[in-house]
Amino acid sequence: MLEKVDLNRKMGKKEYKTLMDDLQPKLSYLQRACKEAKIPVIVIFEGLGAAGKGTLINHLIEPLDPRGFQVYTTAVETKEERMKPFLWRFWTKIPSKGRIAVFDRSWYRRVLVDRFDGVTSKEQLDYAFEEIASFEKQLTDDGMVLIKFFAHISQKEQKKRLEHLCSDKKTAWRVTKDDLKRNKEYDRYLTMNEEMLERTDFEYAPWNILECTDREYASAKMTEIVVSVLEQALAHHKAEKVKKQEISVEPETQNDAQPGNGINLATSVLAGVDLSKTLEKEEYKKKLAHLQKRLGELHNELYKYRVPVVLAFEGWDAGGKGGAIKRLTQALDPRGYAVHPVASPTEEEKAHHYLWRFWRNFPKDGHISIFDRSWYGRVMVERIEGFCSTEEWKRAYHEINEMEEQLALHGCIVIKFWMHIDKDEQERRFQERQENPAKQWKITEEDWRNRAKWDQYETAVDEMLLRTSTTYAPWVIVEANSKYYARVKVLETVINAIEAKLNDVKKK
Repeated sequence: MLEKVDLNRKMGKKEYKTLMDDLQPKLSYLQRACKEAKIPVIVIFEGLGAAGKGTLINHLIEPLDPRGFQVYTTAVETKEERMKPFLWRFWTKIPSKGRIAVFDRSWYRRVLVDRFDGVTSKEQLDYAFEEIASFEKQLTDDGMVLIKFFAHISQKEQKKRLEHLCSDKKTAWRVTKDDLKRNKEYDRYLTMNEEMLERTDFEYAPWNILECTDREYASAKMTEIVVSVLEQALAHHKAEKVKKQEISVEPETQNDAQPGNGINLATSVLAGVDLSKTLEKEEYKKKLAHLQKRLGELHNELYKYRVPVVLAFEGWDAGGKGGAIKRLTQALDPRGYAVHPVASPTEEEKAHHYLWRFWRNFPKDGHISIFDRSWYGRVMVERIEGFCSTEEWKRAYHEINEMEEQLALHGCIVIKFWMHIDKDEQERRFQERQENPAKQWKITEEDWRNRAKWDQYETAVDEMLLRTSTTYAPWVIVEANSKYYARVKVLETVINAIEAKLNDVKKK
């Protein structure tokens, strides 16, 4: 790709001024239009050192309202960032709908600078490319406009600019030994950049090469591309809006009909669960004390060996999630865990990708995050209630699997619990809550409405369990008609997973 680029492209100052006088007001208007249409935009700048990325960014934001964008500079990972999954620091910075984020270097650092410096291994490199593809696909599928620029200059031009910067005390600090090394080994580093461009030039997120020998030419080309892409995004948005208005569709509902004479031939996970499993109170007390003591010991080792843990609890209303979580946390050091109750998304959360709010709460190494309901709401309540489209919830299975795999490859223990009770037991617990003043806050009209859709939810849960239970993030179905049995099974499962992980870590 790069060997075909003509780096001698130039533009006269008069031509540049005329063009920018036309483009910059358009860009200013397009920012406002994207805000009104609630279209989020990310612009990233990668490329060779001293190519002028800072100047390009300044020219990009010059006509923009500063209240509507934010610029991020991606440097070496901080200590906290190293204790999180690789993409965490970028997921937490994606813009809300209608805003613009500009990245001076980005998630490509791992496959460029870090690769050149030997920080990224061959094994890590291949997976980093996969993570990048997954990340960009998820963002663009959700409506993000992603514009990627690569700033390119020749080795000779780069050397001249680096020497010029070094000659002035005011700018010498901007040149590092690593910059000089990459210029000296220009061909090797350029080959890495070439591979990066080839492997990540996606239809949904293509690369734009900027010939940066002439600064005016590069700035004009960049601005023209941004204007063109945003105009296309707005035209697409308007076309989709018209299409939705023209096509009158009833709210989406699940098709639970089964083939063949009313016989249910669908694969079912929940139908085979033995809910008769139970545990007597005295035996429960003994097991609970022993297991909580062991979990407390393991929590210290998790911190020592910097192993993060993510536990997600889903299940029927009144299925015992809160009780199981309480028995877990009773054994843990409160400084080393956090419980995240997941309710309906706030307005801020709705303005982001649906996974954004969960990425923000993933634990750093050595800590535990417990989710009381989770990202699986996308394929259950949002699916059943029509809060997202069929395309969105069907896409979510793959998106969730990718996210959980990224957590696991970072070294995280990921376990998902489905707290399973039958319909009769749920009704008994609902009635108990209504009759007990101390528990009435636990029961709402929404709980009864959800109960009326039991069969629809059961279909959705079966599909969820089948499509998202993986070796790296398994689903554990907890037979929860007996609260004592359920709590013990949850504790035993967590302990076994931690022990197995620590044994692996200690062997390395």
